[in-house]
Amino acid sequence: MIARLVVGFALACIIALAAWRAGSLSRSGAVAAVVVGTVCIAAGWGWGILLIAFFIVSSALSRVGERGKIRRTEAIVAKGGERDVVQVLANGGLFALAAVLSLVVPWTGWAVLGAGALAAAAADTWGTELGTLASAPPRLITTWRAVPAGTSGGVTIAGLIATTAGALFIGVIAWLLRWPAPTAAAAVVGGIAGALADSVIGALWQGRRWCTRCQATTERSVHSCGGATEHAGGARWLDNDAVNLLSGVVGAAVALLVAW
Repeated sequence: MIARLVVGFALACIIALAAWRAGSLSRSGAVAAVVVGTVCIAAGWGWGILLIAFFIVSSALSRVGERGKIRRTEAIVAKGGERDVVQVLANGGLFALAAVLSLVVPWTGWAVLGAGALAAAAADTWGTELGTLASAPPRLITTWRAVPAGTSGGVTIAGLIATTAGALFIGVIAWLLRWPAPTAAAAVVGGIAGALADSVIGALWQGRRWCTRCQATTERSVHSCGGATEHAGGARWLDNDAVNLLSGVVGAAVALLVAW
């Protein structure tokens, strides 16, 4: 484990530095990525490779049609571009926690929980990054009415297909790494459930704001027009990062129920 810890730290530093220089991570995000990556590789190569595969593919997808996605969503989404420490932990923190606990208290369930949480993060990321490229406007998952691109809880058919593909990606990689087949299968189910929960929570309870200058809904405290916004609904504390974390919790819990 000590050897994996040393190698993991070096490898995590290289990947985080490359991601920071490419603009995928902020400085705080890069530091968080080093910690998360080191911990996961120390827990086992399977944990580390699964996390690296998730990160590399997710970062690549964020670059697909990047300018168009920014143009369509910048007036609504609170964060974009570089992922900061909160975003890194919201997406990979539960997986890293499961990896640490697998070292402290050996139990096969940690792999199920970790894989389910990571599959939910992958499913949500794939659904968002590819769904935003869809020509058809997204529809709110709870009412199916059309909403602007970038609206939390908005889904597209292309995005739902990508969501399923993201969960399958984690399941297949886990299976190729010789994780038990039931664990891989449970991760896929948990990942899809977690991503759908993300959309439902985002539509019903995530904090929403209103720009009085533009008369438009947004998640930003300062709108893209430069005007200050005011709270317009949902829980003030429940932002997109918190929703992503809850999505991972749902993914982990559903995966464990399916596996056991």
